Amino acid sequence: MKNAIEIKDVRKVYRVGDEKVVALNHVSLEIKQGEVCCFLGTSGSGKSTLLNLMAGLEKPTKGTIKINGHFIQKMTEKQLAKFRQKYVGFIFQSYNLLPALTAVENVSLPLTFRGIGKSKREEISKKMLEAVGLKKYITHKPTQMSGGQQQRVGIARAFVSYPPIVFADEPTGNLDSKTTHEVMGLMLEMAKEHNETLIIVTHDKSIAQYADKIVYILDGDIQKIEEKNKEENYEKEGN
Repeated sequence: MKNAIEIKDVRKVYRVGDEKVVALNHVSLEIKQGEVCCFLGTSGSGKSTLLNLMAGLEKPTKGTIKINGHFIQKMTEKQLAKFRQKYVGFIFQSYNLLPALTAVENVSLPLTFRGIGKSKREEISKKMLEAVGLKKYITHKPTQMSGGQQQRVGIARAFVSYPPIVFADEPTGNLDSKTTHEVMGLMLEMAKEHNETLIIVTHDKSIAQYADKIVYILDGDIQKIEEKNKEENYEKEGN
């Protein structure tokens, strides 16, 4: 199985006044295509910074990030925008739906950026909403839906263009336990169906158990990596 993501010796340092704050410290990691990988850590551990670097939202201070054969730290903003349109889907904790748009209009946004005609993208988006159990909510706007329903719209939007990689940043942070279980099952089902790589960032250990690979992050370092049905393949010395 080929690697979807290769992170080598990545370091991220922020300047705060005269001080340097190390957010990530020489992180190296490989994630295979079709793998469900969870970055697990407390607030401030560096997990969200790592996701932002992988998504090209920030650039590393040092090191390389290779996604689907592309070294994203070398790309311009214009190249990154095109790269994300083609290869990446996003699921957010706060849903990030446009309030003035209906469910089907929100879901069809990635297809709009790809230049797909209105009738075709509506057809595709309606099928995707039906797949996430929202057939009756196609014309509803975000304010007319519950948090769980809004997150299902967010999932449909992330997967609608079948991107090779989907990033989910605390995707169940605003949901109750029952809805969390439903949403996680839905994300895994959709990712596995099309062999998409799913990267989940969370502080919740119960969410991590859904993953094929759990990457424990603390103070900008990878402390341990666990793989389902395998022995631990890495543990930082002293832990």
